[in-house]
Amino acid sequence: MKKLCLLSNKITKSIIPIFLIHIISCSSIDGEVSELVSSMTLEEKIGQMTQVDYRYLADKSDIKKYFLGSILSGGGSTPPTNQPSSWVDLYNGFQEEALKTRLKIPLIYGIDAVHGHNNVLGATMFPHNIGLGCMNDKALVQDIAAATAEEVKATGLDWTFAPCVAVAQDERWGRTYESYSEDSDIVTELGVASTIGFQGRTLNKNSVLACAKHFVGDGNTIFGTGTNWYKIDRGDVVLDEEELRSKYIKPFKESINMGVGSIMVSYNSWKGQKLHGHKYLINDVLKKELGFDGIVVSDWAGINELDKDYKTCIIQSINAGIDMNMVPGSLNPDDNSYDDFIRLAIESVKEGSIPMERIDDAVSRILRIKKKIGLFDSPIKKPKNTDVVGSKKHRELARKSVRKSLVLLKNENQILPLQKNNSKITLVGEHADNIGYQSGGWTIHWQGGSGDITPGTTILDAFKSAVSDSSNIRYSKDGGDLSNSDIIVAVIGEKPYSEGVGDRDSLHLSNEDIKLIEKVKRSKLPFVVILISGRPMIINEVLDESDAFLAAWLPGTEGLGISDVIFGDFDFTGKLSMTWPKSMKQIPINYGDSSYDPLFKFGFGLSYE
Repeated sequence: MKKLCLLSNKITKSIIPIFLIHIISCSSIDGEVSELVSSMTLEEKIGQMTQVDYRYLADKSDIKKYFLGSILSGGGSTPPTNQPSSWVDLYNGFQEEALKTRLKIPLIYGIDAVHGHNNVLGATMFPHNIGLGCMNDKALVQDIAAATAEEVKATGLDWTFAPCVAVAQDERWGRTYESYSEDSDIVTELGVASTIGFQGRTLNKNSVLACAKHFVGDGNTIFGTGTNWYKIDRGDVVLDEEELRSKYIKPFKESINMGVGSIMVSYNSWKGQKLHGHKYLINDVLKKELGFDGIVVSDWAGINELDKDYKTCIIQSINAGIDMNMVPGSLNPDDNSYDDFIRLAIESVKEGSIPMERIDDAVSRILRIKKKIGLFDSPIKKPKNTDVVGSKKHRELARKSVRKSLVLLKNENQILPLQKNNSKITLVGEHADNIGYQSGGWTIHWQGGSGDITPGTTILDAFKSAVSDSSNIRYSKDGGDLSNSDIIVAVIGEKPYSEGVGDRDSLHLSNEDIKLIEKVKRSKLPFVVILISGRPMIINEVLDESDAFLAAWLPGTEGLGISDVIFGDFDFTGKLSMTWPKSMKQIPINYGDSSYDPLFKFGFGLSYE
């Protein structure tokens, strides 16, 4: 092993091609991992395969007791004081426990940094993926992921559960905004760009480990086949294998080719069989055929849906090819906890229900990734460069991405751009002055929130800063006072949600929004509508009545990106990455359908020119 390291050092200083250095480096890591795995007990191996949400650790010392391999922070799982240095302290406290173990194997810490480092107060919140899909700029998506990675590293964390490479086909799905597009090519290209942004061209000590999710088909589940209050999110995919491969496996294949280090399994089923126990798709296709050699991680308690018997769930999921189980824990004593998982997994191996070679493969994959990203070399993090979190540079990048993601659907009589001078503008609607609403789900909390949940610029504040006299910008939340106005800007849309909570039977605008638009209409003044939403909505009547209408999606914290375009400093360039339906009867609707008559076609988007 020592000779290999010396050889690698000599080669690095020579003219031998970089790919050969990479091969020798990987060979060295494989040897180190093999040696380490051979020295581990079964208990230590199962511990490495266990990931726990820090909120549900019974005691920090359990990291040492159970040899835990990973900690995560799910949505809203933050330190008591949610600031960058506190995250570093939290991380180091857990890492110190891991380093007390016999073999001193460091843990890896994961988080859902899905539109910026969105759990951290003060971080830059970028537009959600649906907006980035309408922007469709690979270079900018890569820059966004790189900026997010900088903020993640500044807080000491190692791993983000992003990008989502689902190909959304049904707007009723609560995760639609996590998908770049209904088009597999766009999803593939932007997913690869995001992976490069997080990890670089190769995994190394400067990388944040990326995670392509969710494998596979989660964008095309049948409505009504979900479980519990999930109407579609955890449902069934009934496509034939050819279409599953060409449309839904494709983004994963290209992400693997780009070196993505982890892949998360989806909650859904394929032809009635849950993915978390699908040996053919995970082991045979993903690992053997596509050559994925990174970590396959379960989704949050995802294995629990395989069977009523938890031990059976454990056996099926590990044998299917899952390497790390997100056994997050719970405050409910009746729920299965990480100590249950560990005890039953050990028991299953000793009984012969899970082969030891499968355990060794899983642990080897986990340790190999930890080696590649430098965890063994620098397990304790220093709270340096925390100023990068929410930095001016990153907010400018987010502002640029907002203005490039906006899609102009209507501009009658060229009412836009608005005039900055001598025009009295009244904004109406709760979404006009609400950072939480414009950021959507996965912002500070799992389901997002309302109001000033994190620093940012609301649309109202952006309008005020865009004009020469801010007194010309007024705000009437409920539309009750529209006097002394030349033009009205109504900001309406969905309230935050994520995952199954956002599954909907109806995508009509809320009664609250309809009543607000009726008030505006009675004023006889021209009005513009800005829609804040995680998907296309049913907007026909409001669209017809408005003078201009734009889809702003879920833009994040930088409302200035909207004022930049609406006042004409920049043109609209966004194009629909998803088809816009006329009615609920058309849903699901996607380009290429045999009967395709949408309100707005895939790729539609107006500009000033």
